[in-house]
Amino acid sequence: MTIHKEGFGTIIVVLAFLLAVNTGIYFLAGIELTKFTTLASFIIFALVLNFFRNPKRDALIQDGAIIAPADGKIVAIEEVEEDEYLKTKCLQVSIFMSVFNVHINWFPIKGIVKYFRHHNGRFMAAYLPKSSTENERTTVVIENDKGTQILVRQVAGAMARRIVCYAKEETNISQGQQMGFIKFGSRVDLYLPLDTRVDVKLEQKVTGRQTILGWFK
Repeated sequence: MTIHKEGFGTIIVVLAFLLAVNTGIYFLAGIELTKFTTLASFIIFALVLNFFRNPKRDALIQDGAIIAPADGKIVAIEEVEEDEYLKTKCLQVSIFMSVFNVHINWFPIKGIVKYFRHHNGRFMAAYLPKSSTENERTTVVIENDKGTQILVRQVAGAMARRIVCYAKEETNISQGQQMGFIKFGSRVDLYLPLDTRVDVKLEQKVTGRQTILGWFK
């Protein structure tokens, strides 16, 4: 298992903290309690390593397809008004990532990044509908070679305190290329044309870079 570069700083801090705690307990309470806290620390550290895992997986490259930008569960498929950039009715498909999911995000289509913004905000639970517009978030608009635009939004959750996005305006990106990383529980929303054929259902689990969410018409 490889570790994503965004996790190195957090992993070092957690390791230093756990070493300091166990050292202090050893000198204050002795070896017996230290055995217990060392085991607990090992479990905590393993969970942190697992969260920042960077799995090797091939991208499912398909012309006209929209691949999942994240691992997780489909929590919304609905018609909404997108009022930040597209300014039109869209089909919103949302993926909720628990702390046990891989938290890397990938570009769902190939094209050109036409718009990027980072918005500060609240840290409500990411599964709540209002989190899409009120939580800390990034907005990325991608235009494909046919002129069709989609909007991808990374949304911070109740535990997330940092969103990383690699998108830069007017750059070409590939389908399945890494788009960013969200630390701890979070969500990714896609705003698609209304005539998009959606091939996933509510509560369905999806795999980033590999599950096809739908197709352009």
